[in-house]
Amino acid sequence: MKYRTIVIICLMASPAVLSQSPKSPNLAETPPMGWMTWNMFGPDITAALIIEMADSMIAKGLAYAGYEYLIIDDLWQGHRDKNGILQPDMTKFPNGIKALADSIHKRGLKLGIYSDAAEKTCGGAVGSYGFEKVDARTFAEWGIDYLKYDYCGAPKEKDSAIVRYKRMADAINATGRDIVFAICEWGQREPWTWGYDVGGQLWRTTWDIRDTWHSKIYDSGHAGILNVLDQQVGLETYSGPGQWNDPDMLVVGLNGSGKSSSHGGAIGCTLEEYRSQMSLWCLLNAPLIASCDLRNMDKDIQTILTNEEAIAINQDPLGKQARRIYVSNKVEYWKKPLSDGSVVMGVLNRNDDPVEIRLAWDDAGLSGRQMVKDLWLHITVGVFSREMAVIIPAHGVQLLHFSGRN
Repeated sequence: MKYRTIVIICLMASPAVLSQSPKSPNLAETPPMGWMTWNMFGPDITAALIIEMADSMIAKGLAYAGYEYLIIDDLWQGHRDKNGILQPDMTKFPNGIKALADSIHKRGLKLGIYSDAAEKTCGGAVGSYGFEKVDARTFAEWGIDYLKYDYCGAPKEKDSAIVRYKRMADAINATGRDIVFAICEWGQREPWTWGYDVGGQLWRTTWDIRDTWHSKIYDSGHAGILNVLDQQVGLETYSGPGQWNDPDMLVVGLNGSGKSSSHGGAIGCTLEEYRSQMSLWCLLNAPLIASCDLRNMDKDIQTILTNEEAIAINQDPLGKQARRIYVSNKVEYWKKPLSDGSVVMGVLNRNDDPVEIRLAWDDAGLSGRQMVKDLWLHITVGVFSREMAVIIPAHGVQLLHFSGRN
């Protein structure tokens, strides 16, 4: 499966400037899929590492499953030259970014990069504020396909964010190159209400995710899978083809080893919890951006990341995000309609022990006879009329496909 290039924006504009930026009508028609450096490696990035990840993406079957972006996060930057042109850190990227992009493209993959809507990035490197046109042209000339645009060091006001993100989106569009623009202002200024209008294809809805199932507090240093999931309730109306809510990266396979994702007391997740994140992110139409070390992931993690039936739910062309429709005794139903008229249900168990429930059609908004398939076991469970028994592991998600039968 192959998908188009996507750019992420991290800024917000005032209503006065919300004339929609022109953009490719086919850009990010489905949620972007790829891999990003930050969670695992932080500042320890090189061109050689990116190439190794690209080769692993191909060798481990992720590229075949639809992953295509290799995204370089913060601290790739060096300095600006006398003409204001941004230069990479030549110790990390000795042949420059264009040579790296050419190598990635020859492999049939795409390259993403990172910048910030202020003078400095979150890591203290050179940002793009005041140099939006110069940097957009530079990124286009390098062959960049995706831009993650952060918001550290920028004004707190929503109107300022809108202006700064639109300025970069307009600069990108002026280059004539399809670049996915990913807005990364962490959901503090409700980017789902303005991100598409200023030119973004996706926008972060939460603080940075950490490699943990749940945190007792939710803030910029503490955000587990469930904390992030809770922020998605009610956002489904803002998601669709070319405009995606982004609950941040997949922590699947990090196993407590990531430089960034291990902050705030995060110690990693169980295999079941990683499987649950994949299920939930597919239901949410979230960008599927892996962040573990693809070179040495084990077979279980590879199986989670390459589940084609789960990915097909995420990439369904209707682009309808799942909605939470039922909550009882720490069990939730997340329901997503598909383009063929069928539906997928994620049955989430927040409890610390397995539970068995009776999934009643009245609670799930179903009717008539339904053929049910388990999308992790890849088997048809049976045909049911009014209800069915479902066993959900502790911290697990049963991912079930329902198709009506006369």
